[in-house]
Amino acid sequence: MHRPYNGMAAQDLHEVTWQKSKHSNSQGTCVEFAKLATGEVAVRNSRFPEGPALVYTPAEVEAMLLGIKDGEFDHLIRD
Repeated sequence: MHRPYNGMAAQDLHEVTWQKSKHSNSQGTCVEFAKLATGEVAVRNSRFPEGPALVYTPAEVEAMLLGIKDGEFDHLIRD
């Protein structure tokens, strides 16, 4: 596999297991995550599984998850 990079086609990330939240909507559309062999984490839109993947370092994912847990992004989904 070539070195993963932001915006690469998600279908070019071979031998990864994509995971979505159990809170995904009834149509199954959600953001999906996959841990890469490099230790990085790829993210894709499950509505477009062949579309682009964004690749983040573990530290970037940790910062995002901590912010989510702290409610920093709640305003994005609430009125």
